[in-house]
Amino acid sequence: MMMFLLAAAAVLGLWLMTTYNGLVKLRNLMQEGWSGIDVQLKRRSDLIPNLVETVKGYASHEKETLQGVTNARAAVMQAGNDPEARLQAENALTGTLKSLFAVAENYPELKANTNFLDLQQQLGTIENEIQMSRRYYNGTVRNLNTAIQRFPAVLIARQFGFKEAPFFEAEEEVRDNPKVSF
Repeated sequence: MMMFLLAAAAVLGLWLMTTYNGLVKLRNLMQEGWSGIDVQLKRRSDLIPNLVETVKGYASHEKETLQGVTNARAAVMQAGNDPEARLQAENALTGTLKSLFAVAENYPELKANTNFLDLQQQLGTIENEIQMSRRYYNGTVRNLNTAIQRFPAVLIARQFGFKEAPFFEAEEEVRDNPKVSF
């Protein structure tokens, strides 16, 4: 009887250890995914002032659009490392960038400017890398959230403070194409 209890305790202990370590691994992968997104978002944020300045030279009367991009970038910087606040600010920034490029379509000289074209290409590359990073992050969030929600792992997750993470999703208004009228 004593051997059976020791064996059961050993199996339970092994299961607890394996489950806890698995949750830690998934949380670390999720944090790594967020870090990858953060790097790309910072690259984009650093590129925006150059893009705005280039457009300003050609489209000086588009002050509202340019101010919107500048304000959205400032909101991203103020959001800091809080993922939920950052997600909202980044979605707003994406929407204002779409408006900026829609405005640029009305200025043939701007569209032909090599600095603008280079900045637009760099931004396109960064946006693709953000998309890849977002997919990786969302995959790790899915795995972590699934592991946290499964029974009996949910008992361990609650006990050790594991929490579900938010997905990085585009808001509905960011998905729509901007409407620009003069």
